[in-house]
Amino acid sequence: MLTNVQIRNFAIIDQVEIEFSQGMTVLTGETGAGKSILVDALGLVLGERGGSGLVRTGAERAEIVAEFDLQNLPDARKWLEGQMLDQDDECNLRRVIGADGRSRAFINGNSVPLQSSKTLGEMLLDIHGQHFHQSLARRGVQRNLLDYFGGLIDLAVATSNAFHDWNNLAEKLSTLEALDNDRNSRFELLRFQIGELDALDLLPGEFTELSHERTKLQNGGKLAEGVGNALQLLFDADEKNAQSLIAEAARAIESLAAIDDALEPVLTILREANIQVAEAAENLRRYGNTLEMDSARQDWVEERLDAVSKIARKHRVSQDAIDELHCQLKKQLDDLEHAEERGTELRQAVSVAEAAYRKSASRLSAGRKKAAMTFSSAVTESMKDLGMPGGVFDVRISPRDVTDPRAFGLDDIEYLISANPGQTPMPLSKVASGGELSRMSLAIQVIASDGSAIPTMVFDEVDSGVGGGVAEMVGLRLRDLGQSRQVFCVTHLPQVASLGTNHFRIIKLSDGKTTRTGVTRLSDQERVEEIARMLGGVEITQRTRDHAAEMLQSGRLKQTENATA
Repeated sequence: MLTNVQIRNFAIIDQVEIEFSQGMTVLTGETGAGKSILVDALGLVLGERGGSGLVRTGAERAEIVAEFDLQNLPDARKWLEGQMLDQDDECNLRRVIGADGRSRAFINGNSVPLQSSKTLGEMLLDIHGQHFHQSLARRGVQRNLLDYFGGLIDLAVATSNAFHDWNNLAEKLSTLEALDNDRNSRFELLRFQIGELDALDLLPGEFTELSHERTKLQNGGKLAEGVGNALQLLFDADEKNAQSLIAEAARAIESLAAIDDALEPVLTILREANIQVAEAAENLRRYGNTLEMDSARQDWVEERLDAVSKIARKHRVSQDAIDELHCQLKKQLDDLEHAEERGTELRQAVSVAEAAYRKSASRLSAGRKKAAMTFSSAVTESMKDLGMPGGVFDVRISPRDVTDPRAFGLDDIEYLISANPGQTPMPLSKVASGGELSRMSLAIQVIASDGSAIPTMVFDEVDSGVGGGVAEMVGLRLRDLGQSRQVFCVTHLPQVASLGTNHFRIIKLSDGKTTRTGVTRLSDQERVEEIARMLGGVEITQRTRDHAAEMLQSGRLKQTENATA
């Protein structure tokens, strides 16, 4: 359950904090007040993408925090435990979007990828947008809704995974068979290439070592001269060198330290410096002895590096990647030599994978057929209450050609509707008017939600396009859903708003310079005023207020009747 939302510097919201409870919560307000902005904020904190344009003008960043109670959500708790993000029965989701467009997501104070917020969010809250009906005509949306209603999402995912496993194995087999068709010429080429690399016999890291040696050989004279000069300055010069000067200074301080022991630390440093200079000189002497002006060695190194570079250019790889290339070619040759054996293994694996896919897809088809019957009956029944008596809703499932399987299964799914008695059901997009489509969308969403384990549902103006008695039936549908779920409904219909358990009003405030959105929980009397405003518009009369109070009282009576039923 969603318990709290905090929003800062998002769109026209400067700062809002709202506490929520169970039941059906309605959010109302004048057009443009920012009702849907709250829904957008929830979508962002649950993993939807957003840019810098959502940050309030003049602010450095927008921040949204949503808190959930997970007591009755074992799947969400299990997921959090698996990610080591659990925190008892509470869950805190946070999203920060900077004015520079950068975005960060957090779960229980831990920074996470946006996809993690989205994965968890899908277990916590479901948003049904006001434009959902525009996508309802798409086959993919229809198929997903049916799977959602029938509790088939996990089976659909398993079927999709099985399809991709089968496809990947089939591609490997196809590649192997293609190689087998040109086996002899491929054999010759691979053996020649491997023979070249065997002859080169390049050791791991050898190219880097030879490059370093070449640089050293090319600069041998310069190195020898520099080392000799350094030795003269440090130790070998007959008159003044660093070692003798430091020794002389140490002797001078030694006599002074006998007078004042405060100079003892200085004397210690000088003695240590003398030792270090001697060690440096010895190291330079040993290094100088390693410098050889060997032209033959230099020529061999150049030839070796040139041979390596030619092989690298030939195969279009870097010199350091030749060893990896050698291993790859050997594996390809081994694959080719055992192609028949591996082909048999792959064909068997492909056959097993196809059988697994078809078994999973068949189970999915059976589940869809069963769910379709229940879904069709429930939506058809709901149409009567939504101003389409005698209408028919039918989920048609057609088997696909067995030679053309897809990741979504072996079924083509299409929603058909007859809005009026006696009409033959036709595809939803061809026969439904805008208002009918909105009502159908609402009926389908509410009924599909009954098959979901998600405890919190948000309906963003899904009641657009309806009014009168149909509007009241829409409200009753949402309120009934609120008996077992936490339901939020952004609405402009007084018939729907009067049936809410909780009521918030969204208002737009302006001081002439800036505009911001405020959210207020309404008391019983304030609800009367708000319902009256929705009924009467600009001028609110006492008669309008009486009508609003009557609607609210009627809504409370219906809630009581349901509670005792």
